[in-house]
Amino acid sequence: MNYQETINWMFNQLPMYQLQGASAYKKDLTNTHLLVDHLDNPQEKIKCIHVAGTNGKGSTSHMLASILQEAGYKVGLYTSPHLKDFRERIKINGMEISESFVTDFANKHKVFFEANDMSFFEMTVGLAFDFFAKEKVDIAIIEVGMGGRLDATNVITPLVSVITNIGLDHTQFLGNTLESVAFEKAGIIKPTIPVVIGEYTTETKPVFLAKAKTCNSEIYFASELITETHPSDLIGDYQLQNKKTVLQTIAVLNAQKEFKVFQEDIKSGLLLVVKNTGLQGRWQQLSESPKVICDTAHNRNGLEIVMNQIQKETFEKLHIVLGMVNDKDLDEVLPLFPKNAIYYFCKPNIPRGLDAAILQEKAKKHNLNGDTYNSVTSAYQSSRDNATQNDFIFIGGSTFVVAELPLNKEI
Repeated sequence: MNYQETINWMFNQLPMYQLQGASAYKKDLTNTHLLVDHLDNPQEKIKCIHVAGTNGKGSTSHMLASILQEAGYKVGLYTSPHLKDFRERIKINGMEISESFVTDFANKHKVFFEANDMSFFEMTVGLAFDFFAKEKVDIAIIEVGMGGRLDATNVITPLVSVITNIGLDHTQFLGNTLESVAFEKAGIIKPTIPVVIGEYTTETKPVFLAKAKTCNSEIYFASELITETHPSDLIGDYQLQNKKTVLQTIAVLNAQKEFKVFQEDIKSGLLLVVKNTGLQGRWQQLSESPKVICDTAHNRNGLEIVMNQIQKETFEKLHIVLGMVNDKDLDEVLPLFPKNAIYYFCKPNIPRGLDAAILQEKAKKHNLNGDTYNSVTSAYQSSRDNATQNDFIFIGGSTFVVAELPLNKEI
């Protein structure tokens, strides 16, 4: 298989949560252990930081990678999902994994993958571990896909475990209470390995404390311990808590004396996240006049902060290009959106995309009004046609909506 055939095979032949939803979820790590054994346990050959959480784990992972790159280390970065190209998920010092490595890996292990019904996510995790081990990275930042306890990444023993925050998302898998979600995320806490908690609530803190005690792990609550942060090129309001989480994680890493990160590395790393790692879609400005912002926030906790930040903007009219996936609890998230906006409803171009007419109908019940469009692109273009230079356009509701925008140039 060539690269495109490889990617098509991975996407189309095997279960993948972001496309299929519930059917891609597995109940234990048996397959992952089978996979890493088959690959000669590459995860044991890399030092890493493990990052879980409902929101902010991607930004936190990229910030950590950027800082460690500024400190002079060869840094692997594994994140998901991607926006444009599968290879965004696996990077070393900001450079995406090569097409040839992806293709060679898939061709070499295809028979094994098919014989053992490996999921898209399991294969991708195996690919990342194998790549980082072969390239001899100094350290890898490994972002959890979903949950923690049963996530395919949870076969590593990291230097530090990180949990950014807890919210109600993927409740069909992780439970519908904050305590149950916290229990799943806390599954990444390993015996004697320190853990950094970004944010907590009265419901989640006892869960983290209990798990850390069981594991005899030092636990650090970043929101209590970090009082000052530094500027970053990631400018969303929600990045304040992520920065605190990152600073505490670097402090724990420094205390282990295996890596040395100076204040200058931290400051420059936070300012150069996009340049160093290629992160996109986090309160990202696409145009100046009218001001156009896109953001991948897609659950209640994330959208609440983003909607509050929109209200701080100065504009004459607000235009919102909105699309969502079909397993989203609309009655939970739609009340967060402002009623004084003009809406452009669209369906992200994936099987899980929610039909724009259904979204429009649901939104109308919450007094959110607008027309439907047959694509994200046409919805966005219509918002540009209707907006004056003093208006504000927001595009979001789903990672997959943002993924359809040309993010690398002003539009």
